[in-house]
Amino acid sequence: MPQPFDQSSYQVRFEWGVAGLARLAPADIVVVVDVLRFSSTVTDAVASGRTVSLTDAVGWSRNGAAVAAAAGEATVLLGSLRNASAVARTVLEIQNRRQQRTSVSVIAAGELTDVGDLRFAVEDQLGAGTIIAALSDLGADHTSPEAAAACESARGLRRAMRHLLTASGSAKEIAGGVAATARMEAAGLVPTEPAAAAQVDATEVVPVLDGDEFVAFA
Repeated sequence: MPQPFDQSSYQVRFEWGVAGLARLAPADIVVVVDVLRFSSTVTDAVASGRTVSLTDAVGWSRNGAAVAAAAGEATVLLGSLRNASAVARTVLEIQNRRQQRTSVSVIAAGELTDVGDLRFAVEDQLGAGTIIAALSDLGADHTSPEAAAACESARGLRRAMRHLLTASGSAKEIAGGVAATARMEAAGLVPTEPAAAAQVDATEVVPVLDGDEFVAFA
């Protein structure tokens, strides 16, 4: 039976974190949005020709990697501002290949606090909303109320995207800390900085989870 918060009657759904993913009805595609820095950094790494292990990523991403790991049998894509339109096109390409209506859950990872609470992250709200807007522009506009609200907030704030990301709490945390950056660099990754993460549609590459590896969708 449908549950009040599972958004099962909509093609495009939106929620927050692992718990939010669990509230939703199972979807054919899960788009993980962790703009600072999981989605952006892995996308840039894959664009450079690398593959990135999900198991390794769990060591430096407590939020985005955890959502990807919890997605079950769904096709997992990584989305960010940098590849928002490419993600939307990939979703429609998967639907065309399946030859049937395809549901998609866009999950904003948020940030985990030291006590394990999920903190709202404006960069993930804007990243998810920009992807949902791109889906709507391509005709996938049967969105839940939650997805529609994220979409329209991103549309309205499009011109302020760079300022909002670089001035966000997450960006300030990155500027003041080195532990997560060191773990990423130890894994051989070049962290995507907030100013670059704020660039909309800077790349056409969409990472897809293939087994335990993120590779470029083809």
